Amino acid sequence: MYFFALLIEYRGPPTPSIHWSAQRRTADYSRASEQQEADSAASKGCGIFEFLKKKPEDVPSSDVTKENKGEEKPSLAERIPLFDSSSSSDEESGENGEVKEKKRKKAEGEVQAEDPYRFFDWRVTYGNIYPLGIPQRGILINGQFPGPEIYSVTNDNLIINVHNDLDEPFLLSWNGVQLRKNSYQDGVYGTTCPIPPGKNYTYAIQVKDQIGSFFYFPSLAFHKAAGAFGGLRVLSRPRIPVPFPEPAGDFTFLIGDWYSQHDHKNLKALLDRGHRLPFPDKVLINGNGVNFSSSLTVHKGKTYRFRISNVGLQHSLNFKIVDHQMKLVEVEGTHTIQSMYSSLDIHVGQSYSVLVTMDQPEKDYSIVVATRFAAKKILVGSTLHYSNSRQSLSSASLSARGPADELDWSIKQARSIRTNLTASGPRPNPQGSYHYGLINISRTLVLESSAGLVKRKQRYAINGVSFVHSDTPLKLADYFNIRGVFKVGSIPDQPRRGGGIRLDTAVMGANHRAFIEIVFQNREKIVQSYHLDGYSFWVVGMDRGTWSHASRREYNLVDAVSRSTTQVYPESWTAVYVALDNVGMWNLRSEFWARQYLGQQLYLRVYSSVHSLRDEYLVPKNALLCGRASNMQRPIITP
Repeated sequence: MYFFALLIEYRGPPTPSIHWSAQRRTADYSRASEQQEADSAASKGCGIFEFLKKKPEDVPSSDVTKENKGEEKPSLAERIPLFDSSSSSDEESGENGEVKEKKRKKAEGEVQAEDPYRFFDWRVTYGNIYPLGIPQRGILINGQFPGPEIYSVTNDNLIINVHNDLDEPFLLSWNGVQLRKNSYQDGVYGTTCPIPPGKNYTYAIQVKDQIGSFFYFPSLAFHKAAGAFGGLRVLSRPRIPVPFPEPAGDFTFLIGDWYSQHDHKNLKALLDRGHRLPFPDKVLINGNGVNFSSSLTVHKGKTYRFRISNVGLQHSLNFKIVDHQMKLVEVEGTHTIQSMYSSLDIHVGQSYSVLVTMDQPEKDYSIVVATRFAAKKILVGSTLHYSNSRQSLSSASLSARGPADELDWSIKQARSIRTNLTASGPRPNPQGSYHYGLINISRTLVLESSAGLVKRKQRYAINGVSFVHSDTPLKLADYFNIRGVFKVGSIPDQPRRGGGIRLDTAVMGANHRAFIEIVFQNREKIVQSYHLDGYSFWVVGMDRGTWSHASRREYNLVDAVSRSTTQVYPESWTAVYVALDNVGMWNLRSEFWARQYLGQQLYLRVYSSVHSLRDEYLVPKNALLCGRASNMQRPIITP
């Protein structure tokens, strides 16, 4: 049993000028070098059981480990959840060669190594950041803005010790990571108690059966407007084929709208007083909003991978590299049909991965990120610098002219994004081996957003219910059977006409292994974006107007893209299919952050009557307990 060691470099406040080296990244982040890193770490490291037997002062501290000083041999279940080597998807998608091989080894008595572990120690602080070249207070992780990027491989276990040095509670959530059987670690208030100021919490999560491009972000209050977000990539294991050659370099672009004139606490105060937020001031690329103050050096003839995530607060953004075509290869963990695009609309919370070949004359080109579907166009430019270029760019060359009809153009592009059925995902079997279009739907949810005033304050709702937090995380209340915290069915399956908006802790019940259809109906005149924690879903259809049963005739039941965040266009609908194979309490929310904060979210309680570690882990031994769960006793399990 081995773990990966990942060193986190502490850096001071970033300077306005940033330069990325394609040559350095090529050497650092190839899949082959990931395996070398694993071998090197294994020669110096220890297995997870040795890690657990160390003295508390030898491992990352937490409030719980301090309580365990008298224990010589704490069990694995007491310290972190048991990580199963199988998943429920084996039964649903058919037994593949990898599963059969594991069974053969087990039958023949061969010892199997545990999935690798990576350890991180992060300190969250306030500090000066310079997104527009002048100091602004932000939230840093290990002194960095954006935060450190997480590099992992399919099935890795990530042990992330987060120290909260802010003056307010803090949580991190993992956008797109499915957290199989482990919603306690989701890092949203409905599942996880906030980390108090001056305290810490150690997340233990596994990127089980996943590959692709994701990100993490702070989920409480309006911390997301101050930073503390970062990239999270999950690489394929070396034995799993990838449907494109190894790129010469692999880069992450975190893009998003940004407020420079308002502190995150001021933005929260505006919402608390019942006001709407002003229009954002700028768009950032990797924390930088000064045009052409950052550059990326590339070499002619080489192909590079760009992982692009919209980590902003509300606006859809268009990403393009002037005079270069982008080949889409992956969307939130799904390998796609490799279509070419001159630009991509990336909605809030979404992640895309493209290959770009440097096939143009050797000079500098603009990388442009601009708002879409907005009353005012704001944009930022970065430099794509060919290594032999002698021509620099200026702000005067920055342009973001889009199509005459942005909406029609964007809908057509969204429909063109489809799954590559023959490519392997995190396992050897092809992505198309799960035939979602042949499964009977057991339930249809129609979720419709609305906006209105409640007691003269702005609120947002789904099906007429505006979410309000309880005094205790819902998952803990469910686990410890604490009555009065929430009621399953407090939000209806369908929108109800009339009655306005009511406040409630909206929880919708669903059965484990059900196969459901969710229709997001948008009668408003803005683009919306929805995310479901714990899952990916098939985006089977989208169109203008109102959804009806006849709309199913337009569904793509063959190669719809599977992802965790989808857009819903103005006065339009989007339909998705979800296989509920992950027991837990899962947040379904608007990614428009002010709307999420003011009620446009709910929790989906996926329930199994069979209480087994096969379906869901126990509450972690180091779980923070708060509210009415403060004095509850954690279970003690001996392996």
